[in-house]
Amino acid sequence: MSSSVRQTKCRILQHECDGNFRRLVFEAPEIAALARPGQFVHLLCGGTHDPLLRRPLSIYRAEADQVAVLYEIRGRGTALLAEKKPGDLVDVIGPLGTGFTLPDSPTQQIVLVGGGIGAPPLSFLASTIAKSFGCERLTTMIGAQTAEKHICADEFRGLSVDDNACLLATDDGSCGHSGLVTDILRERLKSESLISPMIYACGPTPMLKAVALIAKEYHLKCQVSLEAKMACGVGACMGCVIKVHNGGGCKYVRVCHEGPVFDAEEVVWDE
Repeated sequence: MSSSVRQTKCRILQHECDGNFRRLVFEAPEIAALARPGQFVHLLCGGTHDPLLRRPLSIYRAEADQVAVLYEIRGRGTALLAEKKPGDLVDVIGPLGTGFTLPDSPTQQIVLVGGGIGAPPLSFLASTIAKSFGCERLTTMIGAQTAEKHICADEFRGLSVDDNACLLATDDGSCGHSGLVTDILRERLKSESLISPMIYACGPTPMLKAVALIAKEYHLKCQVSLEAKMACGVGACMGCVIKVHNGGGCKYVRVCHEGPVFDAEEVVWDE
């Protein structure tokens, strides 16, 4: 385990519902000091051996001595995690993975494209960008299945300079654009209201692939944060590998270690 990674039992400070999601805040000063947008923590959800595997959760906030995650109950592990209460201890390893690389220039236009549970790590990224460069050149585009499934929308609006800087989409048309969030990205690029922005994306794989293709079409730099099922979370088990381009060929890399953030052009999307 890297010297920049900590395993510790952390006291839960807050654990509450946030719409369809759960917001978990725990005390972890060393992890909070090291955490960067795009990284994740690996939580033990139940007892020592049940369930055996930890659950990877993207870091949503890392401030002072606290770390926060937002998650959705999707199975037995997250259901057990949802039963924990303030004051309980949770076993945490983190921060893990390679996060987003911030732009070099404060004049660079930046677009964040998120889908579903991919919004929280982008919220962490947005707040970091705002502290480093301000919000004037930041645009966020967030998609969800329904209005009720949108997460972090108020936070993105709070960092937006106007209504055109925070754009929402829903599959059912209940909020914002009716359709895919990538429709908004393509429309804004086509209208030239965005000039050579750097794109950061996090969400389901089909969305990330679509964003990567659009970025390639417009010759734009793009970083994507991938989802993968992880066992160890520290690069030892090789259970979360993906294929990436390597010169004239391909190779396999670990999402938990070399990722979860990759250059979009690096990823082999067709397999």
